Amino acid sequence: MKKILTIAGSDSSGGAGIQADIKTAEAFGVYSASVLTAVTAQNTLGVSMVKVFDGEFIKEQFYKVTTDFQIDAIKIGMLANCEVIETVKEFIKYQKIPIVLDPVSISRAGSKLLEDDAIESLKGLFPYVSLITPNRYEAKLLFDLKDTSLESISKINAPCKVLVKNIEPSSNFSKDVLITGEKIESFEDVMVIGSNTHGTGCSYSTALACSLAENISLSQAVKKSKKFIGKAISNAPDFGKGNGPINHKKGF
Repeated sequence: MKKILTIAGSDSSGGAGIQADIKTAEAFGVYSASVLTAVTAQNTLGVSMVKVFDGEFIKEQFYKVTTDFQIDAIKIGMLANCEVIETVKEFIKYQKIPIVLDPVSISRAGSKLLEDDAIESLKGLFPYVSLITPNRYEAKLLFDLKDTSLESISKINAPCKVLVKNIEPSSNFSKDVLITGEKIESFEDVMVIGSNTHGTGCSYSTALACSLAENISLSQAVKKSKKFIGKAISNAPDFGKGNGPINHKKGF
């Protein structure tokens, strides 16, 4: 069985963060170890409190996991602040395995989730990862784009591969674009209409890490992961008073 290490925060409602990562890995038949960066008090309506762990505790989690398991891929999610980002960088820069970074910095609604100095630190991780998966707001911020049209995205120049999610939302299709430095690929699927999308970004990036751990090509990993997310949204359990979770068990 392949093993991934997921680095992220905890979601007390179970729909996103580490909890979503574990559920996704289970659906893909991959074992998931974890490094917690923070814990949150939240539900489907929002986050009320965040407790961020210090660098020493995060380092110790890395040490205990990686001296016991051989990890096949890494997924990185919520990093919270500069100290956490720099701690993670010191760990990943020596790794020779696929690393997927979900650059959590702006929400799907367009709200900034990191301070400016932390965003600059986050960019410092790019040379050490295999792929980043920004949403369209994050892509504009991180690469100084005027918009997320295919023309603008094609000009992205990054030290890693970039998958920009849902670049031009429409009522019919969801379109993601992969920039590898060698070519640009578009991935379209039918847009799933619904409010139960909590944790989709976390789950998508973890699905990619699981696929890459299995030595699937990046293009095939994107196709498989995108299809998984669409089905998981379609089969969402529809509970909670806000943006509800997806159904990871029904992603295949």
